[in-house]
Amino acid sequence: MKKTTAILGATALGLMATGAWAETTACLITKTDTNPFFVKMKEGATAKAEEMGIKLNTYAGKLDGDVESQVAAVESCIAAGAKGILITPSDSRALAPAVTKARDAGALVIALDTPFEPADTADATFATDNFKAGELIGQWANAKMGDKAKDAKIAFLDLNPSQVSVDYLRDQGFMKGFGIDVKDPKKIGDEDDPRIVGHDVTNGNEEGGRTAMENLLQKDPGINVVYTINEPAAAGAYEALKSVGMQDQAIIVSIDGGCPGVQNVKEGIIGATSMQFPLKMASMGIEAIAAFAKDGTKPQNSEGLDFYNTGVTLITDQPVDGVDSISSEEGLKQCWG
Repeated sequence: MKKTTAILGATALGLMATGAWAETTACLITKTDTNPFFVKMKEGATAKAEEMGIKLNTYAGKLDGDVESQVAAVESCIAAGAKGILITPSDSRALAPAVTKARDAGALVIALDTPFEPADTADATFATDNFKAGELIGQWANAKMGDKAKDAKIAFLDLNPSQVSVDYLRDQGFMKGFGIDVKDPKKIGDEDDPRIVGHDVTNGNEEGGRTAMENLLQKDPGINVVYTINEPAAAGAYEALKSVGMQDQAIIVSIDGGCPGVQNVKEGIIGATSMQFPLKMASMGIEAIAAFAKDGTKPQNSEGLDFYNTGVTLITDQPVDGVDSISSEEGLKQCWG
């Protein structure tokens, strides 16, 4: 991974010296422009584009799951003659026709954060290993509960009804880490483990997390483990638990690594979170577009694959045996947002 990044960086510097892509246009299309994760991604892409002399157009959906706005953004990028498109697909299946059209028009398309289905819908994917991110918090939660894990009551606060890859990969990674068998590798909600109280959707925001937690508490007020798709949803879940005096009853785990989320780990609101690196995804994506603009080179990692794992680190102040982690103090030095 380090070797690949170095190669991309060296290529980028060579391009900058020649000014070969001075007129290159690129696009960044995120799920929303409010989630801190995508705000940081935009900052990373913008900074790298400025450094390399690339004109960057940015677009975002109105909320997580807004496919129509993302399709319109892809159409705008095609019309602008964009050489490359970086996109975090709100629906990894529904956006495939628009992305295929962009590639047919000659654009390099790179998925950030959320892989397409199938993955080769895009030219490459720069993302967290989302299954591993979920697995880490599942392992931590299981170890933290100890013998009580066999009688856990788990609430799953997922993303949205479309069940995109980032959603089921994190969800099922958590299940594997916790010791729950998965029936369908690409579907959420058909498990038969009695420890699962239920699933609800959050749209990846705090309000959604609060509502989903309230709904699941009505189903079973004994919930003692809360898996959340991201840290805004985790914050909402905590507020729902706190409003009924149950904030000390449940372990909350999450994924993101934003500074507010890591601060919530420090304050004991979130037990553990898996940190992602959105700025790295975006900057590597811009470097790949620059290389493609120069000579048509498409990104491949050192194994010759088109998936780049941008890393994941578990953050917790309650470390457990067998699961590598760093403290919230260390995490605050690496966080984003």
